[in-house]
Amino acid sequence: MKGSSYNRPVIDLDGLPLARIIGVGILIFVVIVLATSTTYIVQPGHRGVAVTLGKVSPAFKPEGFGFKQPFITQIHATPVRQRTRRTPAECYSSDLQQVRMDVQVLYRVPEQSVVKIFQEYAGEPFDNLIAPRVQEAIKEVAATQSAEQIVKNRETVKQRSLALAQRKIGTNFLDVVDIVLYNIALSPELEQAIELKMVQEQDASKAKFTQLKAQIEAETAIIRAKGEAEAIEVRGQALRANPDFIKLEIVQTWNGKSPLVVGSESGANMLMSVDPASARPATPAPTRAPASRRN
Repeated sequence: MKGSSYNRPVIDLDGLPLARIIGVGILIFVVIVLATSTTYIVQPGHRGVAVTLGKVSPAFKPEGFGFKQPFITQIHATPVRQRTRRTPAECYSSDLQQVRMDVQVLYRVPEQSVVKIFQEYAGEPFDNLIAPRVQEAIKEVAATQSAEQIVKNRETVKQRSLALAQRKIGTNFLDVVDIVLYNIALSPELEQAIELKMVQEQDASKAKFTQLKAQIEAETAIIRAKGEAEAIEVRGQALRANPDFIKLEIVQTWNGKSPLVVGSESGANMLMSVDPASARPATPAPTRAPASRRN
C-alpha cells in the first residue's frame, strides 16, 4: 500500500562474520579445556596417583594415555626409576673419634608403594625416611669399629650399614639398592697417627721378611752341608768295603788325557794325567851291561 508505513528489521551485515569467528574460537577453547581435563599422560618411568576432590585412589595409574573425570580429578606422577641422592653423615667410632663422610644412596620406589608414599611422604621419601635411616645405620655400625678400622675396612662398614638400613626401611616398602661411602675425614692428629702406625707396620713386616729369608738361607746351608757330609761318608764306606771303587771314581772323572805313572824310591807309583798334545817322548834309560861281561 502506498503511503502506509512499514517498519522492517535492520540487519548489520558487517558484524555477522565477527560474531561467527568469536563463537568458533570460544567453541575451540571449550573443546581444548575439556580434552585436557578429561585425559592424562603418564611419562615413562613414572606412575600416576589419582586424587579426586582430595581423595586418593588406591590404585596407581600406569604409564601411558588415559581418561579421568574433568576438573575434579588430578593425576600426580611419581618416578619409579632408580635415583641417586647425596647426604652427609657424621658418627663416632668405638674409640670416641669423630668421623665425617659423604654418603651416596641409590634407591628406587616400587610401583606397589607409589600410592602409600604419595600419601605419607608427598611422593619423595628420601629426606624424611631414607636419609635418616641410612645415617642411623652408619652410626650403629661405626660405633663397633675404631676410626682406623672404619678407614681400612670401608667396604665392610658399607655392607653392614646397607643391610641394617634395608631392615629399618623395609625392602617391600622402598628398595635401597646400594650406598657408597667416600670423603671419609678424621681429625688431622688422628690421620697423622694412623699414617705413622701404618709406616711402622710396613717396616716391621719388612724386617720380619728379612729375618725369615736369612733363617731359610741358613737352614738351606745346613741341609746342604749335611748332605755333603753324608755323601762323603757313604763314599768312604764304599771305598773301605770295595777297594776297586777308586778305579770307578778314576774312570768317571777321567778327562781324556793320557795318564803318567811316576815311580818313587818307596816303590809306590803315582798316577798323573798328561795332555797328549804336550807330552814329550820319554828318554830311554841307560842300560847296564851284565855283571859277567864287566868282569
